[in-house]
Amino acid sequence: MWITRVFSSTLFLAAIVFTIPLAFDIGGRTCGLAFSLSLASYYFFYSALRLATPDGSRFRYSLVTFIAWTQWLMIPTLLIWSLNKFSVDSDNSSGWVERTFGGKSAQDTSLQELIFGRGGLAEAATVGVWDKLLRWSTPVFQLGEGFCSLLVIQAAGQITRWLVNRERGDTWMIGLLLFSASVIANSVYFLWRITKFPEISNGDAMLIGGAIACSVFLCSWGIGSGRGNPVESSLLFAYVTLCIYQIFTDYQPSGAVEVAPVPSPPALPPLPPILMASYTTLIHALSTLPTMIHSGFNLMVGAIMTVTPSVIISLAYRVFVMYASARIIPAIRDSGVRALSQAPSLEDNDEAGQFLGFLSWFSPSILIAVYTSLLMQHFASTNGDTPPGDWWRTQDGAAGGNFWRWINLAVTMVIYAIELKISKEDDDTRLMGHWKTD
Repeated sequence: MWITRVFSSTLFLAAIVFTIPLAFDIGGRTCGLAFSLSLASYYFFYSALRLATPDGSRFRYSLVTFIAWTQWLMIPTLLIWSLNKFSVDSDNSSGWVERTFGGKSAQDTSLQELIFGRGGLAEAATVGVWDKLLRWSTPVFQLGEGFCSLLVIQAAGQITRWLVNRERGDTWMIGLLLFSASVIANSVYFLWRITKFPEISNGDAMLIGGAIACSVFLCSWGIGSGRGNPVESSLLFAYVTLCIYQIFTDYQPSGAVEVAPVPSPPALPPLPPILMASYTTLIHALSTLPTMIHSGFNLMVGAIMTVTPSVIISLAYRVFVMYASARIIPAIRDSGVRALSQAPSLEDNDEAGQFLGFLSWFSPSILIAVYTSLLMQHFASTNGDTPPGDWWRTQDGAAGGNFWRWINLAVTMVIYAIELKISKEDDDTRLMGHWKTD
């Protein structure tokens, strides 16, 4: 059963990751926002229906099962609908409601054009509100990522301390020291790569230097005072490096000069004629496949090329830390390592568990919102709306992510410094509680 859930979740993530940027790239900003909103609304309705379905209702259970099996048909349907109705090259002579339902009575009427036309009240109340909601949610997503990252870092530190204090702790200590050293070495490598970026200005260099100096001070303070450990400090340093790296790069390789390959004689003799004839026949058969398959393959390749590594890595990291935090918070409540295996539920006694359980039901819609917000930041920066390196100018439009990454970096280090200040040496009550095995 769990294999089916994992496979279904993987397909859902792949469909979301590839179709939303495709709508932005082909249809434009409004088309991408309309497709994202329709997907989020569809999964919100699906999650609400699952949540409201009682165990004894066969009709609702059948409806939920039907929606679950038809979601793979709904995703391409909504994509085609968005491209047809909101694309930049679609028919602008009529409103999107008229073009959707084919009504003729609404044509040439100024009132309905004002309400349902392109850029009218209906579009402003749906796509426009969704656009503003995602813009204003950028600080929430970024600061939430920092807080969840801090939870994961401190959880890793407490787990490693618990492992070292058990039997054969010396073996664990040596292995964890090697792990921490490798994390720091990789972080230093990426810091060296940051220094090679040509768009870094003097102000950016001062901010980078200040952030690295503060992180080194916090890591040294935690290890030297005994209130932290090498694993915790190395992960904090790695997160600081990750935030800085995300500000100044798109994870694309540096532009290298392409050198024409020098022709060389074949290392092996030609294949026999019978094999060459079979190969030619196979290629001809593949070339005669239906045009739809070729178009679908080209569409898939275009979708993959549209998504940049920066967006994928940011999305994967946020999903990981948010999922891990949903398991860590019950461990804080129960002060037990076994609580990590318990997912939050609406049946929990405390309000935090109930709130996390409520969010877990609507996680597909939240995931779509987070991913769309990342894509908006990416497309705003790549379209040349803001000069590279001037992070203080990225508050216009949807490109405010870099500014809030700096704010998130400062807030995360301040919270970690406060945690180190109020904790005692070898204190296991810090944010994660003690790790008992009974």
